[in-house]
Amino acid sequence: MNFIKKLFSPTLPASIQTLLNEKVEQLSLPDLNTGSITVKAIQSIEFKNKTLQFQLNMPFAAKSLWPSIEQSLTTGLLQHEDIEQVNITFETVIDARMTQNTTGTLEGIKNIIAVASGKGGVGKSTTCVNLALALQQEGAQVAILDADIYGPSIPTMLGSHDKPDTLDGKSMEPIKVSGLQLMSIGFLIDQAEPMVWRGPMVTQTLIQLLNETHWQDIDYLLIDLPPGTGDIQLTLSQQIPVTGAIVVTTPQEVALIDARKGLKMFEKVNIPILGIIENMSTHICSNCGHEEAIFGEDGGKVLAEESGTTLLAQLPLEAKLRASMDSGNPIVLADPMHAISQTYKKVAQTISCDMATQRKSYANVFPKITVENS
Repeated sequence: MNFIKKLFSPTLPASIQTLLNEKVEQLSLPDLNTGSITVKAIQSIEFKNKTLQFQLNMPFAAKSLWPSIEQSLTTGLLQHEDIEQVNITFETVIDARMTQNTTGTLEGIKNIIAVASGKGGVGKSTTCVNLALALQQEGAQVAILDADIYGPSIPTMLGSHDKPDTLDGKSMEPIKVSGLQLMSIGFLIDQAEPMVWRGPMVTQTLIQLLNETHWQDIDYLLIDLPPGTGDIQLTLSQQIPVTGAIVVTTPQEVALIDARKGLKMFEKVNIPILGIIENMSTHICSNCGHEEAIFGEDGGKVLAEESGTTLLAQLPLEAKLRASMDSGNPIVLADPMHAISQTYKKVAQTISCDMATQRKSYANVFPKITVENS
């Protein structure tokens, strides 16, 4: 309780303090777990001339919801007879969360999200790119690591084939596109060159791309994994501090069989499943608008129920989405108000909010202790 009192101006009347506590704790956002918003989020409070102003540090990415939060809080606080005006500023403050295999974090990165699929061709990379852009638009600092060494697609999907620079001769600077920080083997090799490598070399390359990139103040690093449950996935679970995973599938049973394997893999290595995204749920005819479930119905929903996880979204098969990725201008950038873009933003808010309820990691707060022979 003493900590909470320090958040408030000494001149703040107790009745206003109590009301502000209540209104923040009672915040309700549709379909989001807002339990992570507490009185600790309230900063820089000042009450003067019947004007109450403060800052709200949001622990998850939901910038598009700030106006509705402001309206809700303002309406509630103006009920107090001594308050005539309320001024609220917002800041996105994402904390590092505990991981399954280490309490440490990688330098420059707070949280790592694995985007996986059991089967290829289900729209995993498309999901990774648009979700990363959605998280960024919602206020987070975001990066993508393309872990598909054999078939890197991130450079094409984001329209960049630049070569990374180095400033210190030891690490690579990430490629920056539309506010995202990127790294992919596709930036380092010729686009037409095949990667004829065995497993150990592939996994070593992944670790080098991750550790030798100069990531800068990243809230979420999304790792676009190759399909399957092989060497890359095993390395990820054993050597990389993953905060959570998203599994991408289509509704058809052929894809669900492999998606189940991916889910089981993450469960065995104790990586939290943030949810399932079902792509190609339906096809919408561009001529007549007829909607048809050509790959089956509700496969992702059934899989989510079986595994006790969340179905984050069911996205249609749409030509505009495909064209946007091929042109290097993802739909979340090209058409932010499109229904698909809005769905990605909703998913971004959901997973960011869910991650904010996980235990914090304090590893970066403590000094590193080394023992040397004297």
